[in-house]
Amino acid sequence: MKFIEKLKSASSKNNSLLCVGLDTEFEKIPKFLLQEKDPIFAFNQAVIDSTKDLVCAYKPNLAFYEAYGIKGLEALKKTCEYIPKDIPIILDAKRGDIGNTSKMYARAIFEEFKADGVTLSPYLGGDSLSPFLEYEDKCSFILCLTSNPGAKDFQLLSFNGKPLYKIVAEKVLSWNKKGNCGLVVGATYPEQLKEIREIAPDLPILIPGIGAQKGDVELTVKYGTDKKGDLAIINSSRGILYASSEKDFAQASREEAKKLRDLFNLYRKKG
Repeated sequence: MKFIEKLKSASSKNNSLLCVGLDTEFEKIPKFLLQEKDPIFAFNQAVIDSTKDLVCAYKPNLAFYEAYGIKGLEALKKTCEYIPKDIPIILDAKRGDIGNTSKMYARAIFEEFKADGVTLSPYLGGDSLSPFLEYEDKCSFILCLTSNPGAKDFQLLSFNGKPLYKIVAEKVLSWNKKGNCGLVVGATYPEQLKEIREIAPDLPILIPGIGAQKGDVELTVKYGTDKKGDLAIINSSRGILYASSEKDFAQASREEAKKLRDLFNLYRKKG
């Protein structure tokens, strides 16, 4: 199954645009889990169990697992294996290097961790992304306009009267020959999100920046979805993961996820 089909299926089944970011920090998980053999996986397992009927995708961030060395990577692999097979996994890695290196990155992400999607940087150009795009059933989400304040240092600069983020969006369309490209656009730039959706009406857009970064939910849903109210993958991490530090953490995560899922649907076009 191609990524976009899997995404639409999960989104329809769970009536959801919500992606839960599994950015698990050992120092923040409930203390009673530290007695578990693998506390990170135990935490992720409980969060997945409590939210799997509310999401369209999960997005583990590779950095949060690499930071703990081999044990962290083992927890990530177990987490990816535990996520239900009908829910897409986007591994947030922000890779992008010369072709031979990218080939190895792609193999690790798509074959070892068996992710369905990955985040990539376009800075090195098309040849740095082509090893990922060879995996036709996977999706490469390419950074277009990120949610952080520093995005303005490069991404908002204009070249011949056109901002860089528009150039990136147009370039990604030209790379989308196999229908396996997506974009990353921050919720903190709603007007630009609207412009990017107009440029790329049929691409899935991964949207960080809701919650701690205070992206506007209504505008994110309105401008990020396609004409049918689909193809927006709106991520929330900390607000869901750490809704409670007590033994009710999984239930608290569920309640926060449901609240966000339902809030997104208030503003969602249906068609």
